[in-house]
This record gives sequence, structure tokens and C-alpha cells, in this order.
Amino acid sequence: MSSKGEKREKLHIPEEGIRDARQLGIPRMLVLGLQHMFAMFGATVLVPLILVNQYGLPMSIQTTLLCAGLGTLLFHFLTKMKVPAFLGSSFAFLGGFSAVSNLDSGIFANMTGEEKLPYALGGVVIAGLFYLVMALIIKLVGVRRVMAFLPPVVTGPIIISIGLILAPNTIVDASNCWWLAGLALLTIIVANIWGKGMVKIIPILLGVLVPYVVALILSLLGVIDPTSGAYVSFEGVRAAQVVGLQQFVLPKFNISAILVMAPIAIATMMEHVGDISAISATTGKNFVEDPGLHRTLLGDGLATSLSALIGGPANTTYGENTGVLALSRVYDPAVVRIAALFAIVLSFSPAFAQIIHSIPTAIIGGVSFILYGMISAIGVRNVVENRVDLSKSRNVIIAAVILVSALGFTNGLSFTIGGTTITLTSLAIAAILGIVLNAVLPGKDYEFQGETGVQFTTPQK
Repeated sequence: MSSKGEKREKLHIPEEGIRDARQLGIPRMLVLGLQHMFAMFGATVLVPLILVNQYGLPMSIQTTLLCAGLGTLLFHFLTKMKVPAFLGSSFAFLGGFSAVSNLDSGIFANMTGEEKLPYALGGVVIAGLFYLVMALIIKLVGVRRVMAFLPPVVTGPIIISIGLILAPNTIVDASNCWWLAGLALLTIIVANIWGKGMVKIIPILLGVLVPYVVALILSLLGVIDPTSGAYVSFEGVRAAQVVGLQQFVLPKFNISAILVMAPIAIATMMEHVGDISAISATTGKNFVEDPGLHRTLLGDGLATSLSALIGGPANTTYGENTGVLALSRVYDPAVVRIAALFAIVLSFSPAFAQIIHSIPTAIIGGVSFILYGMISAIGVRNVVENRVDLSKSRNVIIAAVILVSALGFTNGLSFTIGGTTITLTSLAIAAILGIVLNAVLPGKDYEFQGETGVQFTTPQK
């Protein structure tokens, strides 16, 4: 009787969350790692799928998974194993890949997509190096001076925008089969609110598995029509090899491709700051100061450059996994590293990639209702807990411009430099405008503090 009580106690989740997952045991840590892998998988493999199907650039899904896993482990090593972040494929660079695929003058004339891909990767390598420059600047001048430009009135709305920008994708995916998306959403809610023990801390994983098993059974029984958005097909799985090596592509460097890809780093660095702020607010740890924004930027940048060196996409810290942290309240970075190891191992299996492809997109849509919403909720929490005074006109103006820009510039903003078109994403535009307004408008009421905790700033008296 006492052993059962002890077991229940081990599974108790304190209000401040679990920071050492070893108390849960190795089997539960593996399941939690699997949950993080499922959270990142859909978006991570979507990037190479888009590159192949829409832009004709043949990037390998297996290589993408390998780079996500290795990039995450490298990031954790460079950040002293402290930050529970997962690095997956960056969507911000899709516009750059599209631009490179459309280049048709000079050396790019009559090139196939397969021939253009190495040049796009070369641009990504240089973009990743931009992170290193910014990391060096922060190291030299200090994080306090840099964060003076990024108070909660800027980072809060940016975090809110990250979730809201992703929201339309949720509706598109869920609309493929509303009842299946609803089942995924209901499973997560029930597991997280009324679940006991392990069930309570793996709601995302259950939100994928339960509707998938239901859809699979109904598909096998012939209840679901093959044309339905809930149908599960194993044709791709049967045709794939169980074990197979990744396809590596070495980058090539050309100034036109570099001018297209490298400036995108401006946008992704702003997103990085927002993501690290979100993870800090979620876990109650100030990762901006410890291990330091310079280290997190260094890890993100090197992961991006090394990924492109072997044929993978740019990497970025994933908001989906921040949502998992918020929902499970298990903040141990070791769990995320387990997810990275899963990604590396599974990158050697074409068959597994096809199994994941068999998951109906409606399930991903249902799960994303929670994940993306949690990101925006974290942004609101960041604003509230740091006591941003929205009765002041300057703060309202900054927040308003950020939100409208992030949601309004749906196609980004394009401009031409040296005959090359460069596109800033909506989030980059919002971040730049927010930073500029905060710097020039009078009446600043926050000062960056170095204390550990979610409150990075305190009102000046």
C-alpha cells in the first residue's frame, strides 16, 4: 500500500514544474522525449516537402531529421546543457529558397533545382555565421545593453505574435477532418485536466496516438473512405526501406544566393530572442542571462551553418516544443536531448519517415490548437508578470504596431538590393519596428535586471 503511495508521489507535478526528470524514471523520460519529437516532427519535415514539391529543390527528409537532432545536441552543449530548446527546420528561409529556385540569369541560367540547391545552402551557411557576429557583439557589450532594446513591451507582443501567426495553419490542417482534429484536441484536454500520473504529462503524445489509432482502425475496417482526410494509408511505408542512409549535399557559394539568404538572419535572430524569452517565461529561468543570449545565438547559428554544410535546412528554436514544456511542466533539458537522439536514430529509417507521413494532417491541426495557443498565452503571461503598464501611450503604441505588423504583413516585405529581391518575414518587420519605437519614444519605464526568474525587468521608480 505504501509503495503505491510512493509511486503516486513520484508522479506528482509540483506547481513550479519538474526540473530533474530522472525522478520519473528512464522509461517515462523516453516517453517524454518521444512526445517532444512528435511535436517538432510535422513542421520539421514540412520544410523539405515544400522545397521539393513547390520549389523543385530536392532536400532530403532524412537529412533534415539528422540535422535537427545533431543541431539540438550542439545547441545544448554550447548552452551548458541548461536550455530546454529543440532546434528544427526554419520556415523563415522558405522565401529565400523560393528566390534562389527562381534565379535564371548568369550561372543560374538553365540550372535544375538539384543544381541550385547547393547555392541556396551556401547562403544559409553564411546566414548562420551572422548569428556568431551578433553573439560576439553581445559578449563584448554585455547582455544588459542589448536587452535594453528588448523589454517585455517588445518581447511579449512578439511571443504572442509567434503563436497567432501559426494559428491559420492550425485551421487549414484541422479542416481536412474536423471530427478527427476535435478528437485530438479533446484527448489533450482530458489527459491534461483529468489525467493522473504519466497521462497528465504526455497529453501531446496521446493527442497524436489516440486519434491516429482510431483513424487507422476505421481505415482498415473500410469505414473511412480513402478520399477522406481521416484515411490512413500505408502504401508509402510498404514501399520504403527500413534502414537507409541520408542524402548529403555540399554547399556552393555565390554572391547572388548569399544576398538572398543571408539577410534573413536578421529576422530569425529576432525570432530567436522571442523564443528564448518564451522558454524563459515558461520555465521560470532567465536563460537570456544564464547561460546567456550570446551562447544561445551561438548554438542556433552554428547549428544552422553545420546543417547547411551537409544538405539540411536552417535550424531554429521551436515554439511547438515550448508549448509542450508549458503543458507538461517537465522542464528538464535532458528530455529534449532524448528527443534529439530519437530524431537522429529515426533519420536512418525511410520507413519511419513514411509512417509519420501517414498521420492525417487533421490530427496535427487538432494538436496545434493547444501548442500554438500556448505560445501566445505565454506572451500574455510575459506582459502581465512583468507589469507592463498599458495605460501609457508609448507602451500601447509599441504593442499595437508589433501585433498589427506581425499579423498584417502576411507575405512579408520585399525590396531589391543589387538586383536581388530580399523578403523580410512579418515577424521580422514587427520586431524591427518594435525595437525602433522602444528606442526612440520617450518615457521608458523598464530596466533590465540580471536576477534569475521570469521577470527580466522591473519598473523604474
